[in-house]
Amino acid sequence: MPILSLQNVTKDYFTDDQPVRALNNLSLEVSRGEFAVLVGRSGCGKSTLLSLAGAMDFPTSGAVLVDGVETTSLGDDALAKVRREKIGFIFQSFHLIHTLTVFENVELPLLLAGKRNAREIARQRLSWVELDALGPRYPHQLSGGQMQRVAIARALVQDPAILLADEPTGNLDTTTGNLILELLPRLTRQQNTATIMATHSVEAAALADVVVRLRDGQITEMTRR
Repeated sequence: MPILSLQNVTKDYFTDDQPVRALNNLSLEVSRGEFAVLVGRSGCGKSTLLSLAGAMDFPTSGAVLVDGVETTSLGDDALAKVRREKIGFIFQSFHLIHTLTVFENVELPLLLAGKRNAREIARQRLSWVELDALGPRYPHQLSGGQMQRVAIARALVQDPAILLADEPTGNLDTTTGNLILELLPRLTRQQNTATIMATHSVEAAALADVVVRLRDGQITEMTRR
């Protein structure tokens, strides 16, 4: 069974009481261990798809299933638990807390969840992105690429089933961005996570197991390798 399933999903937003269709009868399945890349022009529906996949928003019609459970069937507490335990988020802007050290940024989701051994787990996740030696530093002491790797470690700290990345290389130079693009597919397979990344990067598409091309809220082409 796929860990993420979007079934005939349509999403409408309203501007001046007029509907704007962001996704139109879209279906997509992603399994654990797959690195899926969403490509297409700005406004094609990539970010909306990620929001629905992360249970941050809900479809106007159709169904989104995370690990076999339809997101619209869940109450607020259950949704929060799904987001916390099953889904990791990586953003273009890092969203690190600058008053916390690297260790503290990564272990914070564990502390909020009441988990024990938070520092030990944070250290391990930072070792996955080769940054455990920088744990005592603060974000302002890191390069952009290092901050994004910390954000990846934080997203993986709860062993999510699904990892969602929205333009994670958008604020990075080409060399650093390519390092992130090499890292994400490797971690996807090592940790048996389903990764869905929205990007404009041709390099990312070349590394993906699944390439989904979007236009006007619809899938125009999908390639599995």
